Amino acid sequence: MKISIGNDHAGTNYKFEIINYLNTQGITVKNYGTNNTDSSDYPDFTHPVAQDVSESKADFGIIICGTGNGANMTANKYKGIRSALCWTKELAVLAREHNNANILSIPARFTSLPQAIEIVKVFLNSKFEGGRHKRRIDKIDIKF
Repeated sequence: MKISIGNDHAGTNYKFEIINYLNTQGITVKNYGTNNTDSSDYPDFTHPVAQDVSESKADFGIIICGTGNGANMTANKYKGIRSALCWTKELAVLAREHNNANILSIPARFTSLPQAIEIVKVFLNSKFEGGRHKRRIDKIDIKF
């Protein structure tokens, strides 16, 4: 499995811990995030993650910023991206099972580090249910 990960200054520590967890699982990680806590702009680190997932260069993406909202909004501009803002593991499971989310957006200022790791675990281990949910996600992309 290949994961692209990106973060702004609010998510740097979370990113390093998530990468450590992913490495223990044998998952290949491409790091696009800032590696320090100096003020930075979330779109700069979200665009390459969304592009990788959109172009099938990564199986999933993980983006981390203070609220998760800005990064999530940025990622969802890409065709075929279904980025989900998740601050609980229950939301992460449903994002995969019902929405076939392919990018996980984590709000670093609203989750603890142990919560964030659990959210990543369940996101990556949950499967899309298909059925009525496929019909619904097929209606998401604008066709014009």
